[in-house]
Amino acid sequence: MKFITITLIVHGPDPITGHTKTTTERFREVVDNAVLAEELGFDGFGVGERHERPFISSSPPVVLSHIAARTSTIRLFTAVTTLSLLDPVRAYEDYATLDHLSGGRLELIIGKGNGAAQAKLFHVTPEDQWDRNREAYELFRRLWREDKVTWEGRFRPSLTDAETWPRPLQRPIRVWHGSATSKESVDLAAKYGDPLFSANVTNPIEPYAELVDHYRERLAHYGHDPEQALIGAGTAAYYAAKNSQDAIDTYRPIFEARQRAFAALGLQPVFHSIEDAVERGSHLIGSPQQIIDKVLRYHARFGHEVMHLHADADGLTQGQHREALELFQSEIAPVLRKEIPSRPFPEGVS
Repeated sequence: MKFITITLIVHGPDPITGHTKTTTERFREVVDNAVLAEELGFDGFGVGERHERPFISSSPPVVLSHIAARTSTIRLFTAVTTLSLLDPVRAYEDYATLDHLSGGRLELIIGKGNGAAQAKLFHVTPEDQWDRNREAYELFRRLWREDKVTWEGRFRPSLTDAETWPRPLQRPIRVWHGSATSKESVDLAAKYGDPLFSANVTNPIEPYAELVDHYRERLAHYGHDPEQALIGAGTAAYYAAKNSQDAIDTYRPIFEARQRAFAALGLQPVFHSIEDAVERGSHLIGSPQQIIDKVLRYHARFGHEVMHLHADADGLTQGQHREALELFQSEIAPVLRKEIPSRPFPEGVS
């Protein structure tokens, strides 16, 4: 199994202390967390894309370019690139450039994106967002593969023998499709035989497992071998300690602060306690053995080869966060890498 850490670059008060870092401090923290992930032996680091509060992740190519300059081996992920909001030509130019600057370490996870405010900002509607995502991806994919593209669609001006520069380093790049509950994203991934990354964050396991099952069915429908499906899955939270009760006790105030934040927004929490979240959700909180057992249980249902943890401390102290990640790499990851074989990531160009 491969392990990546991901941040959406949330910018708000610490759930425990109430302190809010400056924007500059927050960006520096993200870059430092990417350097730490490489130092500890994680396989990848991902930066999300959001265009509304409380996120400051509106420009992942810029953030990832800086991370590329501070690291040398770790794979760099987008999580996700919101192609439904973007001009695919401009997105291609940004990411082809980043592909070279990173030495071919870039991996894209695409999706339509979430949030009413960012949809309004880019004049995207619920009625056209899926069509925009599909059309943008189909053009983006051709731009990456073809030196000259002639194309016509609904949502941007047509192209005639269009050349885009620079030409990319990876030919082609691997593109994952991120999905929470969307069969549209799953179908698009299956059509092209692309890998799927299940969000696996908000709900219990079953809705996500049903989506993965549907993905394999659609792979077969489009003539791809479902046995070769490449799947990733997220987690809602991670904190490990030698003693499971210590892990629960440390993480409880963070979980309860999040519950209060959900309530303030008028959202009904899915899990009523931290114990419920650990039992029914994807929260990895407990002893190393408990976390190993839970990941193996999820793998039996998903068949995933890649898993993400959250890159941010998010209520933990930096010391607690680092110690938990070190424990993951020393006692959890080696067992899961052995128990769950995974295909190698593409190697960057040195």
